[in-house]
Amino acid sequence: MLNESTLRQLLEPFGLSLSSHQIGQLIAYLELLLRWNEKMNLTAIRDPHTCVRRHFGESLYLGHWVELNGKLLDIGSGAGFPGLCLKIVFPEVAVTLLEPVAKKRAFLKEVVRVCGMKWVEVRRERLMDFAGAGAPPVFDVATARAVGHLEELIPLASRCLKERGDLFLWLSRRQSTDLGYQCPELRVVRSLPMPGGGQGEIWWGKQIVSLSNGE
Repeated sequence: MLNESTLRQLLEPFGLSLSSHQIGQLIAYLELLLRWNEKMNLTAIRDPHTCVRRHFGESLYLGHWVELNGKLLDIGSGAGFPGLCLKIVFPEVAVTLLEPVAKKRAFLKEVVRVCGMKWVEVRRERLMDFAGAGAPPVFDVATARAVGHLEELIPLASRCLKERGDLFLWLSRRQSTDLGYQCPELRVVRSLPMPGGGQGEIWWGKQIVSLSNGE
């Protein structure tokens, strides 16, 4: 299994400053992921080094650019990327993970327990049900990685965000370029290309109340 020195080396391109405690949590998370992945399909990536770079590094990269606060909604959490991974960097953020698959929810709860995380809620709803009509917007941040149907996801996610809340989507550059439709609840802030010349980036949109306020 990877040690602290190797993990830091693998994460170095992502410009992160992590404590030994945080590195320890990541190692525990990785060990659980690899162990559970032998019995269920949490990720197609089996190599620990690649897993650290592609899943952990790319999820944590957001912390190089922004400071997250308040409440975070992670949509389609799967194995916890990026929402549960970001919880390690921002331990005071209250995280809600949406994951409809029972076995994956069990894995997420085990990571929370083993890593000693507080203020994490794992829910079974899909976004469409969770963001139902009449539900008040309560989240400061929403995240989603490796999900499709963006034309449906973005309006639904925006319903869950407070005024000026942020939506971060982990996309391929082609997906980001192809976001040709307009979503009046959000304005695009910028895209954050992944280091190393890869094809991925983090798309950043900000919630607005209306288009009449000069945004």
